[in-house]
Amino acid sequence: MIEKNFITSGRNTIIHKNRKIDLLVVNGNHPVVIVGHAGIDLYDGVMPTKRSEAKKAYQELLDVSTAEVFGEEKTLIFVQALDNKEYKLDYSKVGTVNFIKVHQQNYI
Repeated sequence: MIEKNFITSGRNTIIHKNRKIDLLVVNGNHPVVIVGHAGIDLYDGVMPTKRSEAKKAYQELLDVSTAEVFGEEKTLIFVQALDNKEYKLDYSKVGTVNFIKVHQQNYI
């Protein structure tokens, strides 16, 4: 069994659980978001085409539309990062300052 670096909770929450691996959250044609140990931001690097390329760069591709994650594209995703903050990704507000917002300061 392959160990995942994230946990899904509920219908739209992703929990990042490995400090050494960054998650690349892919949601259809929307911008890619990177979740690292220091927080969350838009990803502007080169997208790895294979899983092995991502692994070498200490990244994991997380496509929310796959069956192992949520099974469909989402408009609203909550991400619990390792900096003890929960972020809200509102894909209806892409391109604005409200796209990535801190939802809770301390979720633990």
